[in-house]
Amino acid sequence: MARTVQCVKLKREAEGLDFPPYPGEMGTRIWQSISKEAWQEWQSVQTRLVNENRLNLADSRARKYLAQQMEKFLFEDSDVEAHGYVPPSA
Repeated sequence: MARTVQCVKLKREAEGLDFPPYPGEMGTRIWQSISKEAWQEWQSVQTRLVNENRLNLADSRARKYLAQQMEKFLFEDSDVEAHGYVPPSA
């Protein structure tokens, strides 16, 4: 049986992650209150942020920036998107 969480991003109960997807306290917080669906949404946004901003993940500033964006997206209901990103037209 799948684990469910009250997802703070989706504002509803949904299937939870199988394990903390991020190290430390933040990973535990995500595991406890973010659904698989919301995490997948974040991963898509994160990919666009890395690509559009040409982030070098070997750079600690880039990793810090991504962590801040992740927290805004998942917990503060902020609209986080890469500058200049235009979604594909349907």
